[in-house]
Amino acid sequence: MKADVDARIRPSWVLLGPAFVAAIAYVDPGNVAANVSAGAQFGFLLVWVIVVANSMACLVQYLSAKLGLVSGLSLPEAVATRTRRRSRLAYWLQAELVAMATDLAEVMGGAIALYLLFDLPLVLGGVITGAVSLILLIVKDRRGQTIFERVITGLLMVIAIGFLTSLFVAPPAAGDVAAGLVPKFAGSESVLLAAAMLGATVMPHAVYLHSGLARDRHGHPDSGPRRRMLLRVTRWDVGIAMVIAGAVNMSMLLIAATNLQGQDNTDSIEGAHAAVADTLGPIVALLFAIGLLASGLASSSVGAYAGAMIMQGLLHVSIPMVLRRLITLLPALVILAVGLDASRALVLSQVVLSFGIPFALIPLIRVTSDRAVMGDDVNHRVTTALGWTVAVLISLLNVVLIYLTVAG
Repeated sequence: MKADVDARIRPSWVLLGPAFVAAIAYVDPGNVAANVSAGAQFGFLLVWVIVVANSMACLVQYLSAKLGLVSGLSLPEAVATRTRRRSRLAYWLQAELVAMATDLAEVMGGAIALYLLFDLPLVLGGVITGAVSLILLIVKDRRGQTIFERVITGLLMVIAIGFLTSLFVAPPAAGDVAAGLVPKFAGSESVLLAAAMLGATVMPHAVYLHSGLARDRHGHPDSGPRRRMLLRVTRWDVGIAMVIAGAVNMSMLLIAATNLQGQDNTDSIEGAHAAVADTLGPIVALLFAIGLLASGLASSSVGAYAGAMIMQGLLHVSIPMVLRRLITLLPALVILAVGLDASRALVLSQVVLSFGIPFALIPLIRVTSDRAVMGDDVNHRVTTALGWTVAVLISLLNVVLIYLTVAG
């Protein structure tokens, strides 16, 4: 009798957590670069992109978590069971490229934040960001996933405070925000930024990771009351986490659209930070930089975690986390060392991510729509239709992006 009562009351905050780890991927430094660039260049034009992308993210992340809970497989493991070794290798290569693009954004964002806060050289900031992310992963290995989730959730709250504060200091006009909800573009650069925002919001590595996070946290319960309860908790977990992430992303764009549009040198995070200091004051600028630092540190550890899960699931190969951290850290350090435009590199890295999204979404939708894998928890036809719509829209946006970029 007590077990039945527990099953009814367990949907509580103590079971939340996996989606908050995945949500870090949705507020990483790539989001800062893409959203700030969009707001500074085009004002409120691309507000609708954040709304659409966040809605897509809610659906995608829930399907990923459901896959892990119901099947006991992570998405990479599910792909591996359905493909031959040569195909798995090719699939892993594209996923690894996406993971490296992710790491590029996260490490560079942390380095920029340390430069803004402490005037540290960018290369040194990149090394520190990589080292701290490794420490966070060691905490996970030694203290368990629950402690790791709490640390990452704490950093998510720091990120939210860092970026949402400005909206209370200088709130945007409601009419301008509402006008930005109408889907439209203004040339190829706006399409490029929309693809970057989409790549920074619907993150391929978060799609791969969430399935494993949910399974590792909640196990693989048999069909019945406990599974139904955990799926209900997961919907709340995803919903709350995505609302927070969406609010942070929206605040980034609104900060830029309200305070930076038309100003010079706002096409970089450093320039945006300086403009925020000029228009909103040093305290808001300090919170902006602290939010960026928390974003870089948390997302870098989550990205490395996802990369390891992808390799293990697809190739059944694992390498020491320190070695993996060093390998994926190198591209970011090289870019920082040669002096390339870090903020532009951040935006372009998010475009690379957007091209990796269909490779994560298509298998996810196919597997979660397979009754042989999902049983009674197979996707409803409407859910499957929405999932395919998301995949097609993202793919079409990327085709348009290629055309406009080449034509331009």
